[in-house]
Amino acid sequence: MIKFILACCFAVFLAGCSTSVPLSDVPVTDGTVKGVSNGGAGATTGPGAGATGVAQVDLSKGGNQANATTGPIVIYFDIDSYVIKPEFQQIIASQARVIKSQPARKVAIEGHTDETGGREYNLALGQKRAEAVASALALLGVPHNQMEAVSFGKEKPAVVGGGEAAYSRNRRAEIRAL
Repeated sequence: MIKFILACCFAVFLAGCSTSVPLSDVPVTDGTVKGVSNGGAGATTGPGAGATGVAQVDLSKGGNQANATTGPIVIYFDIDSYVIKPEFQQIIASQARVIKSQPARKVAIEGHTDETGGREYNLALGQKRAEAVASALALLGVPHNQMEAVSFGKEKPAVVGGGEAAYSRNRRAEIRAL
């Protein structure tokens, strides 16, 4: 467990050292929405959501989060962040095992953002999110030639619309089989 935490910290460090558009050069505004409780950034509501608003993921059920062949694996991020949250580390570790077990398999890691912020900022943030996931997978033994990190910024929203409910679902990275 300590090795995994250190690996994730190293991945975040590497993602911060990339040569993309520097996030520090772009003005950042307060992302809070008046009248909306933050309940934890990236929180979801609905069936299975706990007191914090974050739904638990049961990997033993074999849903799409545990099996890369059924669709994209989604990792959600906090606003203006590319730090992988602890609740997604086990999902990334599971995907690393799947990808390593199939040397011919290639995956694209797509970084996405919500619609707030400028185009350049969102492309840079989406790239940082994709690279953070790719670095975490690499630290778990996935060869770099099996992965490609790409940013779509705000161009491909998962949920169309405004408000924190939509924004939290769009701040994500997706692992897709190629």
